[in-house]
Amino acid sequence: MERALRVPDLAAPGGLALRPWRLSDLDLVREAAGDPYIPLVTTVPSPYSEAEGRAFVERQWERAATGTGCPFVLVDPGGRPVGTVGLWPDGEEATLGYWVVASARGRGAAATGLAAVADWALSELGLPRLLLHVEPWNTASVRVAERAGFRREGMLEGWLRIGDERRDVLAFARSGPAGKTARRTSPARRPDTSRAPGHDRATGMH
Repeated sequence: MERALRVPDLAAPGGLALRPWRLSDLDLVREAAGDPYIPLVTTVPSPYSEAEGRAFVERQWERAATGTGCPFVLVDPGGRPVGTVGLWPDGEEATLGYWVVASARGRGAAATGLAAVADWALSELGLPRLLLHVEPWNTASVRVAERAGFRREGMLEGWLRIGDERRDVLAFARSGPAGKTARRTSPARRPDTSRAPGHDRATGMH
C-alpha cells in the first residue's frame, strides 16, 4: 500500500475553495452523471442512483487513504460544489484531471481550481513535474490548461481509452523550480486512462 495522502483545504482566488469529498456532495455527482461526457471518462455513475453516488464518493476517500490520489471538490464563492480536481502521483510526476458541471462553466472556476492544486503539488508535495491530458476537440479545456500555467508538449496518439475506442490527447505539463526533488518515489508507469472501476483519470474537462 502506498503512503496515505491527506487532501487539504485550499483557498483559491476569487473566493473559490478546494476540499475533500463529503457525502453531502451527492448533488454534484448527480449533475455530473447527467453530463454527456463526464461519465465516459470517469467513474461518475450514469444512470445515477444514491447508492452509486455514495460509492463514488467513498472511492475518492479510498484513493487518498491508499495514497493513489488526491481528489478535491471545487467549491464556488457561495459554498456550492461545482466540480473536482484530482491529482494522481506517479514517481516524480503526477497527472491531473478535472471536470466542472455545465451549470458552473464559463466563469473561470476550472482554471482557478486547477492552478491552485498545481501550485500546492509543486510547493507542498515537492513534485517537480505535473502532467495533464486534453482531447484536441475540447478547446475550452485547452484554454483552461494554458491559463493554469501548463504548456503544450505535443500529441499522444491513442492515449485515452473510452470503451473499445482509443483517442488522441494533447499532452500538457507544468514544472516546478529547477532542481527541486520530489518527496515521493516509486517506479514510473504509463497512466491508465481507461474508464475502469476504481479509476477517475479524466482528461481535462470544462
